Amino acid sequence: MEMNQAEVQELESRVEKIALIMEKSKIGDYVAIMSKPKTLLFNNFIGGLARGFGMAIGFTILGALVVYLLRQAVLLNLPFIGGFIAEIVKIVQDNL
Repeated sequence: MEMNQAEVQELESRVEKIALIMEKSKIGDYVAIMSKPKTLLFNNFIGGLARGFGMAIGFTILGALVVYLLRQAVLLNLPFIGGFIAEIVKIVQDNL
């Protein structure tokens, strides 16, 4: 089975396109990282620390916002809810 020149050129252009796509997807970098377990563990450890720190900061800000909003709701003297919220805010402040 012999291929003519046009078929060979078509195959070469397809192989070049595939090579460019693989280079853009950085498969070589992925394989390099996967072949070094210490580097992979270190990168994942640093990523986990960053995510944990971000969650801690986020929950702190969210908690402070909730306590602030509850305080504001108590100041409005809403019936039924005011006493309940006042108890929650008192408990939170006592624990701080």
